[in-house]
Amino acid sequence: MNVLVILRIVLGGLFLISGLGKLLEPYQNFLYVIQSYEFIPDVLEKLSAHAVPWLEFLAGVFLVLGFWLVYVLPFLLTLVASFLVIVSQAILRKLPINECGCFGELLSIPLPFVLLVDSILWIILLWLFIRKEQSSLFGLDHYFSRTK
Repeated sequence: MNVLVILRIVLGGLFLISGLGKLLEPYQNFLYVIQSYEFIPDVLEKLSAHAVPWLEFLAGVFLVLGFWLVYVLPFLLTLVASFLVIVSQAILRKLPINECGCFGELLSIPLPFVLLVDSILWIILLWLFIRKEQSSLFGLDHYFSRTK
């Protein structure tokens, strides 16, 4: 198995766990996290609190399965880039946020470390996107593209 496939599966598991961690808690917990960043308009906070965990979870499942990578990888690149912007502005504005809320109650990560981790995640996702053919090995995309 090549390193890109392993990275695809590990990152997929990471997003799957992140989304699931938030889905298993009351959505108000994640809503509070979103509100603490003071970044998106009030009218979008509830929608985000409901949608983001599902999007993370489903993107993680698709990444693990190697399914629809042509759509999932650009989506995750955009999602992680938005996380980088949101966390950066919170640090620059010195908002009183002690941990990111990335994994719900499962894991507490301080914001400066989140910047490092999300930057690494973004670079790996970009690498997977650039090398989609190798990334899709042992995935559903690879299987279906070979049966055409």
